Amino acid sequence: MTDTLDPALVPELLVTDLDRSLRFWCDLFGFDIRYSRPAERFAYIALGSAHLMLEQIGVGRNWVTGALEAPLGRGINFQITVPDAGALAEALNRADVELFLEPETRWYRVGDEDAGVRQFLVQDPDGYLVRFQSSVGRRPASP
Repeated sequence: MTDTLDPALVPELLVTDLDRSLRFWCDLFGFDIRYSRPAERFAYIALGSAHLMLEQIGVGRNWVTGALEAPLGRGINFQITVPDAGALAEALNRADVELFLEPETRWYRVGDEDAGVRQFLVQDPDGYLVRFQSSVGRRPASP
């Protein structure tokens, strides 16, 4: 039987320097290392129900379908829900981390309602785009 707390989808990101990526994800955002395989330069990290695998390029078995050119992850962004995206963005600003998109509040249509989020985007050291967001509530859909 599958543990219902484990997500059904866990992206695995190839990274150029596992230690640098762990500092970014764990030290800045609070992810915890659930387990790692140091000889393979691999780590499984989680923040609440947001889970990621990080694997260093060129060590172990990498599944690569094309050339790996910086920035990695072009065409995708990973949305991660946090309790307070605004406070997290302020902490990153204090740490001199450049944001890809400054904090904003946006409303998105969801059925017959609009769902509001406070969000910002940041790139990890390899260029993967991460969107941290917090709910600001729902309202009837605007025309």
